[in-house]
Amino acid sequence: MAGAMMRRMTQRTLNSSGLTLMRAGEAINVVLSFIVFFFIDILDFILCYVYKLADFIIESEWKSCYCSTTTTTTTTSSSITSAADNILVSELRGQPTRKVVRVSSSKIQLDDISDTLYTRSSVVYDVSRTTRRRRQGGEEGCCSHKLVKKTTGGRSGNATTAAATAAFTVNSTIVEILKEKIKSGDRPQTVPRWTDCDCHTCNSWSVSSTNKDTLFVKTEPKILGPPKDDFVHEDVLFIHGFISSSAFWTKTLFPNFSKSAKSTYRMFAVDLLGFGRSPKPNDSLYTLREHLDMIEKSVIEPYNVKSFHIVAHSLGCILAIALAIKHPGSVKSLTLLAPPYFPVPKGELQATQYIMRKVAPRRVWPLLVFGTSMACWYEHVSRTICFLICKNHRWWDFIAKMITRNRMRTYLIEGFCCHTHNAAWHTLHNIICGTAAKMDRYLEVVRNQLKCHVTIYHGRNDELIPFECSYNLQLRIPRARVKIIENKDHITIVVGRQDTFAKELEQIWKNSKGC
Repeated sequence: MAGAMMRRMTQRTLNSSGLTLMRAGEAINVVLSFIVFFFIDILDFILCYVYKLADFIIESEWKSCYCSTTTTTTTTSSSITSAADNILVSELRGQPTRKVVRVSSSKIQLDDISDTLYTRSSVVYDVSRTTRRRRQGGEEGCCSHKLVKKTTGGRSGNATTAAATAAFTVNSTIVEILKEKIKSGDRPQTVPRWTDCDCHTCNSWSVSSTNKDTLFVKTEPKILGPPKDDFVHEDVLFIHGFISSSAFWTKTLFPNFSKSAKSTYRMFAVDLLGFGRSPKPNDSLYTLREHLDMIEKSVIEPYNVKSFHIVAHSLGCILAIALAIKHPGSVKSLTLLAPPYFPVPKGELQATQYIMRKVAPRRVWPLLVFGTSMACWYEHVSRTICFLICKNHRWWDFIAKMITRNRMRTYLIEGFCCHTHNAAWHTLHNIICGTAAKMDRYLEVVRNQLKCHVTIYHGRNDELIPFECSYNLQLRIPRARVKIIENKDHITIVVGRQDTFAKELEQIWKNSKGC
């Protein structure tokens, strides 16, 4: 009796000590993070001017950025497009942000450009902007650009019309990108910037006349075009996650599918816009609509895909869900790996900012979170990282092979490195953060209107996207089945268990035949 009591007391003491150590560790992490990110704020501020000067010297023109300090000006739609065209701007109810919705002249659909691109809190930038506003006598901040939308109203047959003018505030860098996009028309800007890689792997799309408007698609088995009418098949679309490539699937799962699966299913693994061997236009904002349009143009339309399964990882899960609700009668199953779904609390007016703080909480530990915070909060620091790593990825690949004697999976390095800063920066903000206010509506459509099977996998040791995200998603789609894989993280949820996962996928597709 006394021994049992002693054991309980010892256990309580250990639990109390562990809790104290945990709280102490969290406190140290918070304090250290504040100090580190304060200096990174200063570094990013300095790099802003360094890159402005370097861009002018090397590329012979000033390049705008989202912390740009250009003077606010008022322009009409004719200065952005032609006299007959306009840029439509919507103002969301209950939210202080304005968002570009459409550029009618060039058919650009810019649905919900995330305000996290240009409204990221920083001590240095906040002080700088406040000082400039005081000098300018309280005028608009330096990071905005006024667009004037002109509308003409009048009754049919009436010779007189009334013109109404409405002014909206939009970030000036977005306006500059729109100008470049409209100026180039349907021809994407193919010349890489001086901080981007210019190797053949990264820029093969720019030298080919047929690949500039479509994604790089890896198929299994090799497919030359639409199938014959008498050929019975099913299709599977694989969508990779952030700073990755189609190799995440083709080097792991594709070799492990059974002969029966390879003869039954046409499998398509795409490099998303801006990543891998796909186009990386400098004038793209990499919005949700642009990503979906490229997937449709590269896979669904040319290969005559009528019904299909989707397998997606991380950021690709958002694209998969959006694609599914765009083709509700065609999707037979949804398999999502580590979906980044963070429910926005009721009453939260700035959903995009909330998601950015959840995904990138500005902490130095864990290291994955530190890396994500650097990529999400700091435009110029992240550009420097891309310059050092992505532009020199061939050297990193060579070094990895030398050190590991070719034992390292270098396709992961290639997927991590083969992208531009412009693509990574805009995709991260416009897909992860920009869809924050939409996700609940998307999931409601999946729950109520789609009949497909939904299966979710998550690694319990995932430090980047916590496994609670999958359970949060299941609350929105009760029929979804969640499988938590022990001792696996964000990458090893596939890599290292590809043979097992390939068999699980085949079973999921087989069970979905009646959908």
